[in-house]
This record gives sequence, C-alpha cells and structure tokens, in this order.
Amino acid sequence: MENQSVVSVIGELQDVEGFREQYWTGSFEEYLSIVRENPQVARSAYQRLYDMILSYGTEAYTRNRETVVHYKFFDDPFDGGRDAIYGMDKSLMQLVQIFESAARRYGTEKRVLLLHGPVGSAKSTIVRLLKKGLEAYSKTNEGALYTFTWVDTPDQERMDCPMHEEPLHLIPVEFRAEVLARLNDGRPAEEHVRIEGELCPACRFVYRSLMEQHKGDWTKVIDHVEVRRLTMSEKDRVGVGTFQPKDEKNQDSTELTGDINYRKIAEYGSDSDPRAFNFDGELNIANRGLVEFVEILKLDVAFLYDLLTASQEHKIKPKKFAQTDIDEVIIGHTNEPEYRKLLNNEYMEALRDRTVKIDIPYVTRYRDEVKIYERDFGDGRMISQHIAPHTIEMASLWAVLTRLEEPKHAGLTV
Repeated sequence: MENQSVVSVIGELQDVEGFREQYWTGSFEEYLSIVRENPQVARSAYQRLYDMILSYGTEAYTRNRETVVHYKFFDDPFDGGRDAIYGMDKSLMQLVQIFESAARRYGTEKRVLLLHGPVGSAKSTIVRLLKKGLEAYSKTNEGALYTFTWVDTPDQERMDCPMHEEPLHLIPVEFRAEVLARLNDGRPAEEHVRIEGELCPACRFVYRSLMEQHKGDWTKVIDHVEVRRLTMSEKDRVGVGTFQPKDEKNQDSTELTGDINYRKIAEYGSDSDPRAFNFDGELNIANRGLVEFVEILKLDVAFLYDLLTASQEHKIKPKKFAQTDIDEVIIGHTNEPEYRKLLNNEYMEALRDRTVKIDIPYVTRYRDEVKIYERDFGDGRMISQHIAPHTIEMASLWAVLTRLEEPKHAGLTV
C-alpha cells in the first residue's frame, strides 16, 4: 500500500500535457506555420541565450555614482540559490552586454568568450548557470526550438539529424530569398527570420539520395521530414557540451569534431560515407546551444585550429568531410598564470585576436562575502555542525582584507 501511495503521489505531480508539448512532432509545413506565428523559434544561439537571461528580469541600482544592472538570472532560480553569484554585478553586466552585442550580430558572435580570473572566483559557476538556464529555457514556450528526423529513407531507417539543425536549412539556397520574403512580410527588421548555414554531411547525404529517388521534386523529399521539438540537456549531450583537456599524449581533436565509426565501414564500404561517421564531438553536439571549454588555455595548439574556425567562421571540419556549419556559444575559462602564458606565446596570437576577455575578480565587498559564506554554512546547509557567533563575519572580513592592496593615492589606508 505504501508503494502504491507513493506512485499515486508521483502520478498527481507529473505534468503529462507539458511532456507532450516538449515532444511535439509535425510536418515541415506545420513548422513553417509555427515560424510565421513566432519567428523566435529560429533565433541564433546567442539570441536565445541573451533572451533567456533577460526573461528572469533585471534590477538597476547606483553604486559609487555608477549605474549597475543586476540580472536576477544569476541568483540561480533553478536550485534555490545554490549557485547564486554575489558581488559580481559589474563583471556579469559586461558579460551580458557581450551576449547582447553577439545577439545583434555586432561582431562578438565571432569570438571565443574567455572568463579570466583567479582560482575560486566563480568562473565555472557562471558557465554552469548558463547551461542550466538553457536547459530550463528550452522546455518553456518562450524558449522553444526545433530540429528534424528523416523517415522512410532509402535505407528504410529513421535518422535524427546528428547535429539537431534548424529545419529551415532544408530550404534550398536558391529559394531562400523568396521564402524569407514571405515569412518576414509585415514584420519589423528586428523580428526578421534569417537562414544561415546548410545541412550537415549526414543530412546532406540523405537529402541527395531522396532528391535522386524523387527525380528532383523537393516537395516529395520534404514528405520524408518529421520536425520535432528539441530539449537541451547536458546529460543527454543535446545542445550543451563540455570539453576538458587531458594530458598532451591523450588529446585528440576528434573529441571536438567527431570520429569514424569503424564498425560501419564494412557495412557501407567507405570511411568517407557520412553514415559511417559519428558526428558526436563536443562542437557537434553543442550545436544550437553552448559549449564550455574547461581550462581552455591548456589546449594543445592543434586544437586551436578547430576552435578558431568554429568561432570566426562558425564552421567545423570533421575528418574526410567538407566544412560544416555550426551555431553555438563558445565560452571558456582560465586562471591568471595560464593567461600570462597566452600573452607571452607568439604562436597563440591568432587565439588572442579572436578572444573576448571578461575579468571575473575576487569579491572585495565584505557584505557580499558574508552572503557567500551564509549560503555554504548558514541555516540551510547540509552540515549540522554549530558555528560560533560572528565566525562567518570575521572570516569574510579577513578574506576580503587579504585581497586588498596598498592604495596608490596618498593619504588613504587599507
């Protein structure tokens, strides 16, 4: 009986209707109707990330005669503030301004974003929040995005697009201007739909085969397409990727751009057949979302070529295939010694030129440091050990004082 009651409670808590919405499927024509009604479904990765942050609201305040914007997203609305960021509003404001610039296509969308700061200054936490935010936002109606599956292919198999591309890529390049004119008719310029990029090698192979099968009739090829809602998930490796460098002997660039599936070579007869290739590198699976590079400057120089092309050209080069379009936010983090090494290494000049650095310093306001310690050791903590009164305040004050330097202005003391 006890087990049954627990099951029934879970049954009442679940949102079946919401689940069905997240797993919506339909035809390509139905998807075009969705785009007409809501052009935001076809946003770029940067636009989606920026809109996601703004959706949680902002709060402006003045400090030292300077207006600062606090983004409520960084209070961690997902886990009750467990990953909340304190005392970083100016740095986070700079980061969001870069996202806004990239969303408006002002140039920063062609750069690698580099969070730079000392150990323990919340660089990883900021990226973790962004990843959690994208996962949650993709489940909402405002953050909905779509991809497609091939059905009834020449192999009689279903095939999901391995890079979960935008379905509008299926429209041939020569017809896009006419299609976009119809989709954007009567809309202000900032709401215009854009189609950037082409099909990945695997989808291109199926597309060509179906075009041959149907004697060039594109309308019949589209009958083999099933559009579906896409939900981002780091655990399922959909739209969110993480790359962590290993020692130099074990680094392999195929971790970024995918590798040959040797078992399928015997089946398809060639290692240049896209069906015998796994498009599952971190840059592949993070398409439409975000990829994090942990300690990015520890990467071997050989990896940088992939990284530079991915950021500047929004393309990657899988082994034995043409350059493939991607649309994703590339964000890395590093500490001070690694960054100094970058500045002194002349071989890294190309990376320096294609990097936007955002400084993430230590907290230097006593009250903000107290908030951090109260989160970790306050009433809601996991550890039930008693802490003497004012211990948190004293520790915070001591920590902040260790981060201050003697002032350069005469007459001022620490």
